[in-house]
Amino acid sequence: MADVASLWWVWASAALVLALTELVLPGFLFLGFAFGAAAVAVILLLPVEVGLSTLATAFAILSLLAWIGLRRTFRGPKGQVKRIHNDVND
Repeated sequence: MADVASLWWVWASAALVLALTELVLPGFLFLGFAFGAAAVAVILLLPVEVGLSTLATAFAILSLLAWIGLRRTFRGPKGQVKRIHNDVND
C-alpha cells in the first residue's frame, strides 16, 4: 500500500477543502495553502519519484509563494489607509 501523503488525490482533496475553507474564512490565508496543495498534486502526477520531505518542502515553498502573490495582487492602492472615525459601539 502506498504512503497516503504520496497520493495525488489526497493533495487534490486537501486543496479543495482548503479552498472551501477560504470561502468561510476569507483573507487569502487558506487560498495560498490550497494553491500549494494543488501544485503538489500536480507534481505527484508527473512521472518522478519524490519523498515525503520533498513534498512537504515543495508544499511549504509553493504555499508561501502563492500567499505572497495573492497579497501583492489583491492589496489596496498604495498609500491608502482606511480610517474609521465613528465606532459602531458609540
